[in-house]
Amino acid sequence: MTEYGYFLSCEEFTPAELLEQARLAEQAGFARLAISDHFHPWNDAQGNSPFVWSMIGALSQAVDLPVTTLVTCPTVRLHPAVTAQAAATSSVLLDGRFVLGVGTGEALNEHIHGDRWPSFEDRAAMLEEAIEVMRELFTGRVVSRHGQHYTVDNARLYTPPAGPLPIYVSGFGPNAAELAGRIGDGFVTMTPDADLVRVFHGAGGRGKPVIGGVKVCWSTDRDRAVDTVHRLWPTELLPGELAQILPTPAHFEQAGELVTREMVADTVTCGDEVDEHVKTVRAYAESGFDEVYVGQIGPGQEAFFDAYRHHVLPALRS
Repeated sequence: MTEYGYFLSCEEFTPAELLEQARLAEQAGFARLAISDHFHPWNDAQGNSPFVWSMIGALSQAVDLPVTTLVTCPTVRLHPAVTAQAAATSSVLLDGRFVLGVGTGEALNEHIHGDRWPSFEDRAAMLEEAIEVMRELFTGRVVSRHGQHYTVDNARLYTPPAGPLPIYVSGFGPNAAELAGRIGDGFVTMTPDADLVRVFHGAGGRGKPVIGGVKVCWSTDRDRAVDTVHRLWPTELLPGELAQILPTPAHFEQAGELVTREMVADTVTCGDEVDEHVKTVRAYAESGFDEVYVGQIGPGQEAFFDAYRHHVLPALRS
């Protein structure tokens, strides 16, 4: 049965706001939390980028819900050995209720050291090797290796995870879905695409979890909600690989000018029609997803949680 969680957006909210949303999500009956990992927001209007590992530590003390990163990139900005230590500590703090969602990353976050931004093929190879490094370190044994992309010299996690620490792999196309099926403990993708789920299953992912996320804007004023999404998240509607290759929020603001208000109104679920919200989220369950994370764009968080607690979540579970 599909579980429904809440998506915490580090790009849009302060640490205090994220913690309050987590508390409200637990009270509203959401079963899980997901949290994004960004060094930069997508645009200046979003205006935030707290450090995800600090946030997960705080979440472990604020709520009792499982937490998944959607997603972190363990290949460029942070060495996989450092990511492994952060993930292991997160798992311990959460009593094993932590899932490490990983992906090949975006230049927006990973370019900050001045490294060349690799092709997808190179990033996929780096991710595969990074996962190997992290899984070795999760054992708590001393690890030394000299790989194609990463060197680890006599490294040991003295606070390893107490049990299995699943690594889910993100992907938005068939090649990435195949990679996730081959090397991941689960698959992350943001659209309810049953074809991608089938590719994942066929590549070795059958029986492994498939999880996704969607952003909505609950409001009694639909026009205002559309304006809010158009101002804060036009990047959700950018096509192709732009999200992976544009390097700065300013570039995304320029690209976002191509996204019209009408495109937002036609694509993003806005307003207070319960049936529309149910339909949007249920599409993931109908496409074979095991977990779906819903994020509220903009203000009106308490109204969103109240509506989902009393109307949307009960309808989904029925």
